[in-house]
Amino acid sequence: MDIRNEIKYLIGKKGKTLKNVCENISKKTNNAKFTSNNISTKFTRKTIRYSELELILSEIGYHIEFVEDKK
Repeated sequence: MDIRNEIKYLIGKKGKTLKNVCENISKKTNNAKFTSNNISTKFTRKTIRYSELELILSEIGYHIEFVEDKK
């Protein structure tokens, strides 16, 4: 599964849409460019920034965690 589908799945699990999440983030950050169209395009082009992904995940109650593989 790619990152776009993974994020959309997590958003759906919370009963939200990408549009709702982006609107909430846009209001909180006063960033008019944080729209679902822009984010969707970034997912498609694989140009989404780490900070943008953190905002999306934070809005739905998740975070990024790096875990070392056990050998």
